[in-house]
Formats: sequence, C-alpha cells, structure tokens
Amino acid sequence: MPARENTLSLIALESAARMGEKISRILSEWREEESFLIPVECPRFSSGEGKCIIGESVRDRDLYILVDVCNSSLTYKMDGGLNRMSPDDHYQDLKRVIAACNGKAGRITVIMPFLYEGRQHRKTMRESLDCAVMLRELEQMGVHSLLTFDAHDPRMQNVTPLTSLENVSPSLQFTQALLTEYEDLKIDSEHMMFIAPDEGATGRVVFMASLFGINIGMFYKRRDYTRIVDGSNPVIAHDFCGSSVAGKDVIVVDDMIASGGSMLDTARQLKEMGAGRVFIFSTFGLFTSGLDKFDRAYENGWFDRIFTTNLIWQKPALKDRPWYFSVNMDRYIAVLIDAMNRGSSIEKLTQPAAQIREMLDLYRNR
Repeated sequence: MPARENTLSLIALESAARMGEKISRILSEWREEESFLIPVECPRFSSGEGKCIIGESVRDRDLYILVDVCNSSLTYKMDGGLNRMSPDDHYQDLKRVIAACNGKAGRITVIMPFLYEGRQHRKTMRESLDCAVMLRELEQMGVHSLLTFDAHDPRMQNVTPLTSLENVSPSLQFTQALLTEYEDLKIDSEHMMFIAPDEGATGRVVFMASLFGINIGMFYKRRDYTRIVDGSNPVIAHDFCGSSVAGKDVIVVDDMIASGGSMLDTARQLKEMGAGRVFIFSTFGLFTSGLDKFDRAYENGWFDRIFTTNLIWQKPALKDRPWYFSVNMDRYIAVLIDAMNRGSSIEKLTQPAAQIREMLDLYRNR
C-alpha cells in the first residue's frame, strides 16, 4: 500500500521493542487503525560489524524511531562469543536505521528517553563531549527533532539550535503515582519538603516544590579536587543546606540512580536528621551496582519507596522489590507522538504545571 504524506509510522529498535508495541497499540485504539510499527532488524556479522534492514517503505512518512541506549540485557555474537550491548552499540544501531531510511522519510523524530552520553555534558580537562557530537551527527543525518526525558543538562540543546530537542519532565506521572499510593499526605511546608541530592538537581526540585507550595533543601557534594577516581573527583561528604526536616515527609528528586551510593547516603542523613518518610523520585533507575545495597537500606529504614519510570529497561528482579514502584510512561509517549504528528503544541506536555496543580487541588479537596 503506498504511503500517504505525513503518515505516522514507528520504528522500535530491539532495545525498545516492548515499548514500541505498547505505544503502537495505544495509538491504534485512538486512531482506529492497524499497527503503526514498521519491521526492522539490525543483524551483525561474525566480526561484530552490523547493518540495518527496514521491512517496508518509509517514503514521505512522519517517522518516530524509539531507542533505549541503556538496555544492557541484549547481546550479539562476535568472534564466537557473546557481547552485551553497550550504549555505544545502541547508538550505532540508531544511526544504521536512519541511514537505511536513505533520506526518503518526510520527517524523522528520534525518541531517546535516556539522552546518550548526557552525563558527559561539559569538560573540565582534555576530554571528549560525546553528547554534543551525537547531537551534531543526528542533525547532519537529517533528524528533524529529538525527544528525550529529564536530560541531565537541558542546555545540551544549545549544541544544535536549529534542531528541535524536546526535554520532557515526568513530574506529572511521579505526582500521580505518589498521590495514588499514599492517601495520608499533608501537602504543606510544615509536613513536607523537597530535597535536591546535589546542586545539579536543584532545577527539578524547585519546579516541583513551587507547584506543591512547599520548601526545599539541598545537599552539596564536597569533592576532593586534588585527585580523580573513575573519571571524576571523589565525593568526600554531603553537606545539607536548608531548614529542619524533623518529622516531615521528604521527597528526594534526581534524574537517575546509577550505583546509588550518593542517593542512599542522602536518605541515611535525612533519617538521622529526623525526617519522617523518605520518598525517592528518579527518572532512570539504572542500579548499576545491583539491588542488595537498596534492600539493606530499606531494611534499615533509610527510605520508604523508590519511584522510577519504565522509560528504560528494568532489571527483572527490581519489580519484585517491596520498596519499588514503576511509573508507566507508555501512554504519555503516545500522547506526545500523537500531538507532534498532528502539528499540535506540546509545551504543556513537556512541562505539565497546570495538570499537576489540578491534581494537587483535587487531592487536597478530596
């Protein structure tokens, strides 16, 4: 069947296959059409080299490509052995898909929830700026826009000022999850407080605290700038700045949990300062050092619940933990795709202040 101009189509790389199927089903229900997914595969030669094969024409289509650069569960054969796919491998496959489109798509939007190399957003010595290089490469390959979530540093969009980089906040879904799970919250400055685990998270915390109408506190990471360990200056201590947290429910907000050391140290200090319940909002739960330390911290009473999204691959064992809550973002991505395809503004979707205020008013007046 010949493609219509601006026909909505999805390509989900293997790293985001489940997400792509769910989003396609949601869009199919709304638009009363069959699947929007275009089949694609990225096979590899025994040497480890790869290529992309797209199963049908993408000519003149409004194409949305989904990729999860954090999906470490996938492997490929190389020289008789198995290699786990790294963020670099996923990014190369993304470029292969774009190259296979051969410039025929009407418009290409890349949906990359975790911004590739977003943590390397600045340089303090002779080092690379991989995220900036990635953005320039995608621009040169003809990508019209890139949709990401809670970028580590949103200023990365300055690298390509003529290409759209939409940075979406998942604060609405976090708020909904918290208010649904806990019906006894008192949302005022006497009973609740938002906490930034470091200075980099202050913007996220200020945004949510201003909507909740409560105060904030911040931990300052005191580092040893005389030496470098694993590519960064080691943290000596976390110093707290803010009013008393004694007896208050506190919500710690950050973009990601990697090994979790800093986040758990923050939670421990908050409990030692007399905080009531400790809730943790983190857009991306990487848990790169395993889950055992979080199990012990939960048993010690350092925190009550960790909320992360399903925007990236989640370790299977994570969902069984009593301290974990998975925030589903599939429908929200479908809403964003639907709006972009129709040419509607997505400003209220990327920073959903009005929806959060409405939700809080309903909770207070229930």
